[in-house]
Amino acid sequence: MSFFQSLFGTTSSSKYQNIRATEFLKVAEETPDAIVIDVRTPAEFKGGKLPGAKNIDFFSKDFTNQIDKLDKDKTYLLYCRSGNRSGQACNIMAGRGFTKLYNMAGGVMSM
Repeated sequence: MSFFQSLFGTTSSSKYQNIRATEFLKVAEETPDAIVIDVRTPAEFKGGKLPGAKNIDFFSKDFTNQIDKLDKDKTYLLYCRSGNRSGQACNIMAGRGFTKLYNMAGGVMSM
């Protein structure tokens, strides 16, 4: 078991989809109850964000506590600068029982 797995639970990359920025925006627009989560730091978030995005800092010590408060039945679209942190966050969320997860492949740098 890896360090992240011991902290955050088992991971499962098969329970989320990597999608390009254009498809990410389309899913966000076509899924009214979808929740867009920006996992960048508060400073990065302040520098610019997608409309309606909620900031949950991946590096925050209470990241998993914030995730655990979310409704597992909703659709979540996660992004960061490059797609790395948001992919890791999707893995963590999948390991905690979330099933409707999308990661913006390439992050906001790909827009």
